[in-house]
Amino acid sequence: MDKAVALARRMAAGEALTGGELLTLLEQRTAESAEILRAAAVETARKAFGNRVYLRGLIEFTNYCKNDCYYCGIRCSNQKAERYRLTPEVILACCDAGYDLGFRTFVLQGGEDSWWTDDKLCSLIAAIKENHPDCALTLSIGERSRDSYAALKQVGADRYLLRHETANACHYRRLHPPALKLENRIRCLYDLKDLGYQVGAGMMVGAPGQTLANLVEDLQFLQKLQPHMVGMGPFLRHRDTPFANEPDGSAELTLYLLSMVRLLLPKVLLPATTALGTALEGGRERGILHGANVVMPNLSPADVRSKYLLYHDKLATGAESANGLAQLRRNLQAIGYEAVVARGDAPTL
Repeated sequence: MDKAVALARRMAAGEALTGGELLTLLEQRTAESAEILRAAAVETARKAFGNRVYLRGLIEFTNYCKNDCYYCGIRCSNQKAERYRLTPEVILACCDAGYDLGFRTFVLQGGEDSWWTDDKLCSLIAAIKENHPDCALTLSIGERSRDSYAALKQVGADRYLLRHETANACHYRRLHPPALKLENRIRCLYDLKDLGYQVGAGMMVGAPGQTLANLVEDLQFLQKLQPHMVGMGPFLRHRDTPFANEPDGSAELTLYLLSMVRLLLPKVLLPATTALGTALEGGRERGILHGANVVMPNLSPADVRSKYLLYHDKLATGAESANGLAQLRRNLQAIGYEAVVARGDAPTL
């Protein structure tokens, strides 16, 4: 028996692996070790969540960003990006439309847009929660101060997505300009947990300069942080960034890691991301079959969806419409899952 298969069986049985063993499991992975992990991840997810896949309504409300991350299509120095910023009225209308479609979680995602001050965000969050008190609200708007996070939590924000991107400081510097520091990213994540948010972290798979040892560091960081959510997808290049000529990340490795994360964090909320769906035909459904249990259809207005381009050739399935949701439900039903639009809070970890 090869080493990866033996390690996969141990991991599937619930044994804790050392960093060196996790690295071997990645370096020597085979189709057999992948299937062992996949089957165990599906069983683990079903024990925690049954056959439920939670739907979140994603609203990409601004593509202005003060940062200049080397991988991102909405980086501030990209002069070709067609900028937009939704008004509070339009955002509230998106929530109303999503509510009518059955969504009970909204995700407000945007660049680090200085126009959206704490006061403006607090007013918006309070209005959303007043209109839809039975809904959960997730924010994904980057690094802010602890006081800012506290203010947003006080008026009703429930969850916060902040991918750590990489847990290795040297690799972090490879992906970001000097003004951005890994230690601040991690500070934000722990502040969010301490303030009572349901917190999401995560990484890009196959980012430029990433090694398999880096991914082991990511897995160990996630084990230490114990987030409620993990967002993970393959790196996909954008033609108007410094990484335009870098190879895309591996969808196969992303699926393998989804299974590993599910086994390391059995109760985590684990999205099958748009990036995975873009990189791989049927990628979202494949993600579910590797342990994921969340999908985030886009509720943004149709005329801005093509402008929120973190990478090129972004998947646009129309799943934000009533007809699209019906197709998504059928796709999930075909693989044995039920799409549910309940709040879907994270279980107690």
